[in-house]
Amino acid sequence: MSWKLFELLVQASFYTVLISFISITIGLVIGTAVSAASLSPNRALSISGRTFVSFFRGVPLLVQLLLIYNLLPALGLNVPSVVAAITGLSLCTAAYQAENLRGGFQSVPRGLLEAADMAGLSAFQQFRRIKAPIALRLALPSLVNEAIMILKASSLVSVVGIVELTRMAQDLAASTYRPIELFSAAGLLYLIINWLIASGGSVFERSFRWGRP
Repeated sequence: MSWKLFELLVQASFYTVLISFISITIGLVIGTAVSAASLSPNRALSISGRTFVSFFRGVPLLVQLLLIYNLLPALGLNVPSVVAAITGLSLCTAAYQAENLRGGFQSVPRGLLEAADMAGLSAFQQFRRIKAPIALRLALPSLVNEAIMILKASSLVSVVGIVELTRMAQDLAASTYRPIELFSAAGLLYLIINWLIASGGSVFERSFRWGRP
């Protein structure tokens, strides 16, 4: 395989990483809110959070992408394909991240929350200064795994017209008739990117001071 073909795959891999990173970041914000809603004593919020998780975990990502891609124009929102792709990935990963964070929130030592009550911290202050940091710390391994899964799942955004790594490999294979070389190279790039994510997650995890809240 020529260097020019490999360079095109590398360029497409950067696009894959960018879309995945944006989706994971947005998904983490949404997932945190959904997780907090699911654990809320307010019944309406709790039901809304659980419904969100059930829907986006129960419907295949491919169906979600196609639904969002066709639904937005029907609502009068003519957005670029990349926006539809990021929206679909973000909502999907938010549901999984919400469940990961829910486990983290439920693992926060009750003694810390009782101490926060005695110190006069409001519910929001407890969430921001105690619950969220500890939940993120405990859920980090699962969140890193979810990041890897989303990066691989990003190959599905080609159905809405996004030329990411897998789609680029398909297009080049169709024009050069060298599918084995191109898909092997694409697989190698996915492997390298996911190894970097896993390694970065391990470093980040070790950087936490686990003995302190």
